[in-house]
Amino acid sequence: MSRLRWGVLGAANIARAQFLPAVLETGQRAVLVGGRDGARAAEFARAHGVERSVQGYAAVLEDPEVDAVYVPLPNRLHTEWTVAALQAGKAVLCEKPLCLDPAQVEQVLAVARTATQPLWEAFVFPFQAQHARVVELLEDGAIGELREVVSSFHFEVGGPDNIRLSRAMGGGALADVGCYPMRLAHELFGVPAGSATVTALMGEEVEIDVSALMAYPGDRRLLLTCGFRRAYDTTTLLLGTQGSMRLDNPFHPGRASALEVHRAGADPVVERPTKNDRSFSGALRHIAAVLAGDQPPTHTALDSALPVAQSLQLAQRALANQ
Repeated sequence: MSRLRWGVLGAANIARAQFLPAVLETGQRAVLVGGRDGARAAEFARAHGVERSVQGYAAVLEDPEVDAVYVPLPNRLHTEWTVAALQAGKAVLCEKPLCLDPAQVEQVLAVARTATQPLWEAFVFPFQAQHARVVELLEDGAIGELREVVSSFHFEVGGPDNIRLSRAMGGGALADVGCYPMRLAHELFGVPAGSATVTALMGEEVEIDVSALMAYPGDRRLLLTCGFRRAYDTTTLLLGTQGSMRLDNPFHPGRASALEVHRAGADPVVERPTKNDRSFSGALRHIAAVLAGDQPPTHTALDSALPVAQSLQLAQRALANQ
């Protein structure tokens, strides 16, 4: 299964920029892309190394040469096509957020519990060596007890027709990138958020710049900012009772991304644990190993999608009441 055969639903930019290069890096195969516009799907396949193209998403799910399906469709379409892919017997990697609200997540997870193949939500950082090192350092007490996560995810959105700016398509800064710090906090705190306070700058339809304070049990908290109005930035601080960690990029780290440990009275310790060129590569290797029977599935949607959806809903409700 190192040559795991992938089908892709739609010609999304993230498939072009992140997913397909990782398929190449891991030696797997992108065998089929399906799109509403057959001509566009064919051009996408030619330009980005996908072996075949087809019109429509259902045809990808019906193809016997497809082992696993990547779903990078607009957020509004995740529930429908993730369920369809699971019911077709495919392993599924669905872009984040898995669904738009906890009720939809529960609907999808009910299908996933009885499906023949696993479901992953495309937060790929837990599969990276950097994240494993962060967890190891925290467990070893490198900064004492973790009390606070301070995390940003910003980038610039170009034209006004970007689906991230569409309420109908499930856009908005919280759903698109604010969910990353929420997933990181869940990985490190292990429990759902209890409350949220949010301030935001609104665009015509959705929030485009957000700051949020989310409280977690045990007097812990997440301070996050996210938005579509400034240069790419994912700087994150982990603050403990005896020190801190600074991460250049906890979500899509590269080989140059730094992890710094700071303790009072000691020189900073800087590490660069990331070995993959592409941030999706660790996740794709794991999925291939699972389908080959060599590893048990980890970091699946069953493990984390619902608490992250609940945190996202808390923040969105707080935003509605600001």
